[in-house]
Amino acid sequence: MVTVGVTGGIGSGKSTVCEIWSQMGAYILNADDLAKELMVSKPEIRDELVQTFGAEAFADDGSLNRKYLAKEAFERDRVDELNAIVHPQIPGAAQEKMAIAEQEGYEVFVYEAALLLENLEPGALDFIVLVLADEQQRLERVQERDESSAEDIRQRMAKQRNFEESTDKADIIIRNNGTLKELKKKAEIVYEKFLPLSGKNENNSHK
Repeated sequence: MVTVGVTGGIGSGKSTVCEIWSQMGAYILNADDLAKELMVSKPEIRDELVQTFGAEAFADDGSLNRKYLAKEAFERDRVDELNAIVHPQIPGAAQEKMAIAEQEGYEVFVYEAALLLENLEPGALDFIVLVLADEQQRLERVQERDESSAEDIRQRMAKQRNFEESTDKADIIIRNNGTLKELKKKAEIVYEKFLPLSGKNENNSHK
């Protein structure tokens, strides 16, 4: 099974690339989804979230109060506090998901994470794919997606690393400044490269 990490800034199109690969047969694990799952399923994480952010971190039915936590994290600049509670648990949980995918016969396992480059252990994955897009393109996509203001989106962008300066950390670069059809073609070309392989490939750039 080939293991692939996908990262990129908000609005770059990394989730769209993963959706395309899912349709092609890949097992997709999204780091944010995994974190939300752990916040609900791990008692020690639940307790620490309540101690740090208050009982409002969870709704009356026990579900995660995502809106409240997002507001606390991003608007009150407490992202580091939230990450410190959840992130230490993610690598082990991701390994468990990876093992399940391999047992189920998947040929390609894809791990999508905005903080992939910050948290990745050297050699943990066979490929690192970086999805890049111009700032204006990213801004327009996020506005269309969730109706956020341009100011809010720029603030979120500013909290992320400059992915244009991180190309040396990627094995494959996908530039997404065109249409969805063009991105789909690029994603399909990259995915076909994974199938016959079981190790690291030489660097590739799809512009």
